[in-house]
Amino acid sequence: MKSKYRVCILIVLVIIALSPIGCFKQVEVVNVSAGAGLADAINEINVLYQQERPDVTVITNFAAAGTLQQQIENGAPADVFISPSLKHMDMLQAKHLIIENTRRELLRNKVVLIVPEDSTLGITGFKDLAGDMVKKVVIGDPGSVPIGMYAQEIFTKFGIMDELKPRLVLAGTVRQVLQYVESSNVDAGVVFLTDAKISKSVKVVADAPDEINNEVVYPVALIETGKDLKAASDYEAFLFSEEAGAIFDKYGFTVIKY
Repeated sequence: MKSKYRVCILIVLVIIALSPIGCFKQVEVVNVSAGAGLADAINEINVLYQQERPDVTVITNFAAAGTLQQQIENGAPADVFISPSLKHMDMLQAKHLIIENTRRELLRNKVVLIVPEDSTLGITGFKDLAGDMVKKVVIGDPGSVPIGMYAQEIFTKFGIMDELKPRLVLAGTVRQVLQYVESSNVDAGVVFLTDAKISKSVKVVADAPDEINNEVVYPVALIETGKDLKAASDYEAFLFSEEAGAIFDKYGFTVIKY
């Protein structure tokens, strides 16, 4: 009886050894921190990436660039950072929190002025925001949201900042800006072109001046405190692949060619 019991145990052990559990390989994890406006494109890219690399799990964290920067500074898990502004990447680099030779410019975008699709106020440009008919304008919080910094720069350039201050609504991310305009809770908002493209409830009425749109560059870099440099480096390389580029193009980003 004992002999039969031992044989059964041996068979079970052999089955376990030959099963996926017995052949278990540790899954690599890549933590990606990216601007909120990148969510749709990055999520689609990740599906494609994990089809090619089923041994890698990609964990995403989407938020305003300033929020992500502070999280990284405070030690939050992050292997790859894709910033919708040069400023926040520069700040991390100044604190030696990125691996400098991994920093590359990935994407370009445009800043645009949007209004609700059914707006009847006749807004056709940024200067119109100072008109008496305009009561509320939403922008990202300039303290942490890149689109808010660009909006502030545009308003200053056109000399309307002081008039607009009492009318400004500050949002925590560029996607929140879009939601305010979609719901017609405000008269206008400033977003990236890629955000405007995903909505049927808003319309673009003006582009930012070229000198400002030329500043809209999205850098990517690996984080110094990342846990798996090899996996993170492989993921960053995939962002520059033709497959990823096609997805970025679909969402309206301009991929920077090298």
